[in-house]
Amino acid sequence: MKSFMTGLAAAAALTLAAAAPASAQQGSTRIIVVSHGQANDPFWSVVKNGVTAAGKDMNVQVDYRAPETFDMVAMGQLIDAAINQKPAGLIVSIPDASALGPSIKKAVAAGIPVISMNSGSDVSKGLGALLHVGQDEADAGRIAGAKLKEMGGKAGLCVNHEVGNVSLDLRCKGFAEGFGGKVMVLPVSNDPADIRAKVKAAIASDPSIDTVMALSAPLGGEPTAAAVKETGKSGIRVVSFDLSANFLKAVAAGEATFAIDQQQYLQGYLPVVFLALDSKYGLIPGGNVPSGPNLITKDKAAQVVDLSAKGIR
Repeated sequence: MKSFMTGLAAAAALTLAAAAPASAQQGSTRIIVVSHGQANDPFWSVVKNGVTAAGKDMNVQVDYRAPETFDMVAMGQLIDAAINQKPAGLIVSIPDASALGPSIKKAVAAGIPVISMNSGSDVSKGLGALLHVGQDEADAGRIAGAKLKEMGGKAGLCVNHEVGNVSLDLRCKGFAEGFGGKVMVLPVSNDPADIRAKVKAAIASDPSIDTVMALSAPLGGEPTAAAVKETGKSGIRVVSFDLSANFLKAVAAGEATFAIDQQQYLQGYLPVVFLALDSKYGLIPGGNVPSGPNLITKDKAAQVVDLSAKGIR
């Protein structure tokens, strides 16, 4: 999908450059992105890289905005501020529909085309968004859980670094459903030292744990893999949602089992392309676009490490 859409974006950009007057070629179309993740977060920096690349390819202005912390009130205020600027399109993540729904509906009522990305696939349409680009988090958790059950897992730990983020809660819920065995949710902060200590303590208190699921490779996966290694116990499978170069190296080395890739670069890139085409030609896909999940196992991990380090995977 990625190569096809990149080609589509490039072709559209060339068409616009050839057909539009000089003033239009200065990128007068403005698209605003409001997410719950800061661009200095390794995961969200990849999303922002996709946003920036699409803006260049489509010759449109793009602004990426996020609250300083996971703060739904602040995020709603950012969406309201974006509405007042009357952009040609608005891209939002929806980690909490009850908190953000009124602001998103306000944008739709103002005639601003909205596309959701990353989180909110289950509520996006009901709030008036044109479509969603991302993965179904509960389904992704179920797929991963079923795979781990198939590998012999019976007692699992889901390490949640952002309890209350509906998307992350759904990952744990889906994991438990697919896994079928005993699953405990371990609330942690996003401090690596805190995660390592709590994962080690959980394993020490329950020796039956044979599977540990983290919900973000750079924030949770890396310290979780380190914690399991430090316990000295063999046979504990460590998996994580999303990618980081270090976690992929752990997968390649056999210290982690697999990573669940939602291809977040596409989550930033494709909505900008779609809104630019909608603004110019009224073209828009007829439904949601799934960007994942893809399971990155040991045989694939080494191939993805370099792209992860470059901020693309």
